Amino acid sequence: MSLASALGSALSGLSVSGRLANLVSTNIANAATPGYAKREAELGSTLLGGQTSGVTITAYLRDVDAYLLNERRAASAGRAGAQAEQAFLTKLETALSGNLLSGGLSDRLATFESALIAAAARPDSESFLANVLTGAQGIVDHLNSAEAMLQSARTEADAAIADQVDQLNTALQQVQDLNTRIQVANAAGRDTSALQDLRQSQIDRIAGIIPIAQIPREGGVVALYSTQGAPLVDGRASRFDFTPTRAITADATLQNGALGGLILNGRPIGTDAVGLVEGGSLSAAFDIRDRLAPEAQARLDGVALELGLRFQATGLDGTLSSGAAGLFTDAGARADMAAEVGLAGRLRINSAVDPAQGGGIWRLRDGIGAASPGNVGQTSLLTAYHQVLGQSAAAISASLPTGSRTLAGLATDLQSYAARQRVTADEALTFAEGRLGTLQAEELLQGVDSDQELQKLLLIEQAYAANARVIQAIDSMMNTLLEL
Repeated sequence: MSLASALGSALSGLSVSGRLANLVSTNIANAATPGYAKREAELGSTLLGGQTSGVTITAYLRDVDAYLLNERRAASAGRAGAQAEQAFLTKLETALSGNLLSGGLSDRLATFESALIAAAARPDSESFLANVLTGAQGIVDHLNSAEAMLQSARTEADAAIADQVDQLNTALQQVQDLNTRIQVANAAGRDTSALQDLRQSQIDRIAGIIPIAQIPREGGVVALYSTQGAPLVDGRASRFDFTPTRAITADATLQNGALGGLILNGRPIGTDAVGLVEGGSLSAAFDIRDRLAPEAQARLDGVALELGLRFQATGLDGTLSSGAAGLFTDAGARADMAAEVGLAGRLRINSAVDPAQGGGIWRLRDGIGAASPGNVGQTSLLTAYHQVLGQSAAAISASLPTGSRTLAGLATDLQSYAARQRVTADEALTFAEGRLGTLQAEELLQGVDSDQELQKLLLIEQAYAANARVIQAIDSMMNTLLEL
């Protein structure tokens, strides 16, 4: 080997050692950076005149376990969806069962029953009759507020869909752009690790919204599909569209056209809106808006219907004319099973018994249709109302459980339904978080090991020192030759 070739080899060794040291420092500095993959350098020899003349870095490699990455992304989508549904179902349970400051529907019915018993013992007492009105109003207020919470949750879910669609379109377009930049950089022989890290962080954002499958293509490009087969990025980025609804009413559904569905590249995605993107936070928002909240609403409306029908039953109040509304009304009208949807939000106390609406509280004792106060000792209607509360009957509403129930039993069923749903959601979220945590821990184990990187740095320093000594030796030899 000539002195020139030896000097070239040593100089290339110094250059590569410096670049390797920089690579190690980058790994250590980004050990905790989300989306960062450990770098490795692939070394090769340089040739000059058909002979080896030094060392060079032929490629930079990102140490990524593709299977583990896909599993972690799927777990991230599952956790995001479970979080959204658990948050809604917790709000639902609170709305139906109450809290320490305000009781649930069962408590409101119990308060109403106690007021009826006390008023039947003292029918001449206006304060006791006022307690009956307050108890009945408490039931109505509770159902009204629960219904309002459901429609608010549906509206919030609808807005969340619109926001996630915007995020999704932005991230998909950025993945397309990064694919192009990576392809160009690869063709030019440049390192694309930083671009791939940036692309991975964008793909991770998408994976929380929609579960995805990543497919490698030539030139470092990747294609993205949902796990259900919807194309997301393959060459060009797909586009999602969604039209939000500003205020959602009880009767609004996707099927009747009152709510917007998801559109992919100009085509609607199925009648359920989420078939091809199921599993992440986007499908969870659709699930809340179109399934979970409407199911709870149907049960709530069913209880409201039973309340209205049982308190307007024929023969209960002899002062009522045929077709007149009872104590609990549908916005002033008679409760009707044909208008069940949204009834919990429209339920009102009959204005005839409410002094605030121009009525007379004495009608709780004398009859809603009474023209004037009667005998202050009359208790028949108050007793009849109390019997209605204790009466067990089969529910008229198809949304309620079969079998005979009292109104208190229906309220208990409703609260139990909400509690079961919440507990199931808690379990699903716990599982999703545990799965994600395990996979993230496995990724960290396969990520940057600072101790190992520092050991590499010692070897790099030794290689650097060896090449420096070679250069010193060549310098000494050249000086000796020049002195001859």
